[in-house]
Amino acid sequence: MTAARVDAKTLVVVGAQWGDEGKGKIVDLLAERSDVIVRFQGGNNAGHTLVVGGEKTVLHLVPSGVLHRGKVCVIANGVVVDPLVLLEEVDALRARGFLPHDEDLRVGEQAHLILPYHKAIDLARERLRGQGKIGTTGRGIGPAYEDKMARIGIRIVDLLEEETFRRKLRANLEEKNAYLRAMLGEQALGFDEIFESYRAIGERLRPHVTDTARFLDREIRRGRRVLFEGAQGTMLDVDHGTYPFVTSSNCVAGAALAGSGIAPSLVARTLGITKAYTTRVGSGPFPTEMEGELGEKLRRDGDEYGATTGRARRCGWFDAVVVRHAARLSGLDGLAITKLDVLAGIDPLRICVAYRSAGETIDHVPASVARLGAVEPVYEDLAGFGELSRGERLNDLPVNARRYLERIVELTGVPVQIVSVGARREQTLVIDDPLG
Repeated sequence: MTAARVDAKTLVVVGAQWGDEGKGKIVDLLAERSDVIVRFQGGNNAGHTLVVGGEKTVLHLVPSGVLHRGKVCVIANGVVVDPLVLLEEVDALRARGFLPHDEDLRVGEQAHLILPYHKAIDLARERLRGQGKIGTTGRGIGPAYEDKMARIGIRIVDLLEEETFRRKLRANLEEKNAYLRAMLGEQALGFDEIFESYRAIGERLRPHVTDTARFLDREIRRGRRVLFEGAQGTMLDVDHGTYPFVTSSNCVAGAALAGSGIAPSLVARTLGITKAYTTRVGSGPFPTEMEGELGEKLRRDGDEYGATTGRARRCGWFDAVVVRHAARLSGLDGLAITKLDVLAGIDPLRICVAYRSAGETIDHVPASVARLGAVEPVYEDLAGFGELSRGERLNDLPVNARRYLERIVELTGVPVQIVSVGARREQTLVIDDPLG
């Protein structure tokens, strides 16, 4: 006997570049017609910026759908949670009238915690790397995932059991303090202060703690529309990105399954978010990076500064090789192109269609970071366009802007479903609804 097929109303949204593609704005847009919005990986190293009614909101852990009333926001088991950051975010949102009920935010009971020693280790390691630093945000995300894989992590369910938390914290602190002192030259952390403060934090979190995997399975099978929101981008995926200049989790669409605890058959569609150009924060290879005045113009006009760290983003031409890589890994059904307006007035526009490496032309992202760092982009030039219309249809855009989008479709093999022409929620053209 086989189980009945579920007509799942689900959409997984992932970044198709090095993060910072505008996922927050697109998720906010799609959340209006969704019932449940889920974060499934990463931690508060993500920064999703939303501009609604002229007011800017930056979210780090709570899903971007929170600005719509009556939605359920879920932080699933695959996320590493800094409870201090989460509670600060919840308090700020509640002060503005959001998340009025505890059940509006559900936090996975098996999600792992980021604790003070994770942040201390993260910052000390990056300091000692000097010129070889990898560009971590210093938020403790990497060390928390390390402990998870080493099977010594502390989960939210452990925090809610006083004796379990006491035992695990004591054992971990003994090991971490020895490492902090002997290897990193840092001061030891005190057990009592951490234990008492985090025990109180656990009680504040308790009303939100849920078996989120079971909750999501039930909601999907009930026919509810569930939107999965990824953090970071494909090229920062720990297995498929520019390792070691990556984040500490999987960012591809498949991570929504593992991080949320849902079955593969319950994912209906996938949407990739990409800027009309390319950016990345921190170190690592970046084939289409611009130097000089044009790169500065993109950074200035696109407000390309990290929402989490404030660091200036590196800017470059659109890289079709990278987006094809993301499309293949996540099986993208559609693309959302953001910040098309930032390219207005630049002529010509360039698109990287392939790489030249060691005398040959390649159409894929090489695994070797050294090789990727040495490739020469193969560019195709397209005519630029002027200021964009704020119309509601694709045909409202200038001819050359439409041609630019069409070329992206031809090069990536993925249809464009959404185009963003400004930071505000209403400055968005929906060509083909990703939600169906």
